Amino acid sequence: MSDLTNQIDNVLTFLEAKTQLKPTIGIILGTGLGGLVSEIEIETAISYSEIPHFPVSTVETHAGRLIFGRLSGKNVLAMQGRFHQYEGYSMQQITFPVRVMKQLGCETLVVSNACGGMNPNYSPGDIMIMADHINLLGDNPLTGVNNDELGPRFPDMSEPYSRALIALVEQIALDEKIKIQKGVYVAVSGPNLETRAEYRFLRTIGADVVGMSTVPEVIVAVHSSMKVLGFSVITDACFPDALQPANIAEIIRVAGEAEPKLTTLIKRAVAKI
Repeated sequence: MSDLTNQIDNVLTFLEAKTQLKPTIGIILGTGLGGLVSEIEIETAISYSEIPHFPVSTVETHAGRLIFGRLSGKNVLAMQGRFHQYEGYSMQQITFPVRVMKQLGCETLVVSNACGGMNPNYSPGDIMIMADHINLLGDNPLTGVNNDELGPRFPDMSEPYSRALIALVEQIALDEKIKIQKGVYVAVSGPNLETRAEYRFLRTIGADVVGMSTVPEVIVAVHSSMKVLGFSVITDACFPDALQPANIAEIIRVAGEAEPKLTTLIKRAVAKI
């Protein structure tokens, strides 16, 4: 863990030489959801490839930039693109930026992702507030020796997603007349999509949507005593008895169409955090 602390310190030194902005809110933008960046008054934008110890995004639509700026009057640090287990990165690499966010001063993390909808009440284009999650990645970013300076050995997960922030977004959605869902996200490793039998299993254990990200970052955020607000954009319907082959271009298109609604929710929520 001393190596992790040293790596964080190296990145802080690098970033503090690039910007004087002190962020209080961290934002992670998922597949097809990077457009929120256009709403940020950008002070500094840095490619992941320039930052010491940072992985590099390899997924389409993930621009791979760290954005310092202001959104709705608040200092924010946004990741335009994230990292995934299926890219070959370790849990520690995937969550390293969250560690950096915390040390820079972020007390709240806003995460977003594109996902498949398994709840029959959900439709492509719907936005779901993450109320809980199930970790089926087969790994955990907290495995190994714990650094008590970063967080407790056994972090409590009874409220991984802030109930107060969920209530805030529900009221904003009501005010803006934006339809939202609230449910459980299950994370699987990917990169293949699921079989019919797997969708039935995931639905049976209590998941409403399925994706390949987000949970590692949330675990580390909770370990770091950050409040978390999570959004999932349902990009395709995953009903076993009516399953169609996945169309990645269509998934990205649906995410893009939902993005303005998600942007409105995040902008208004950030203003009130």
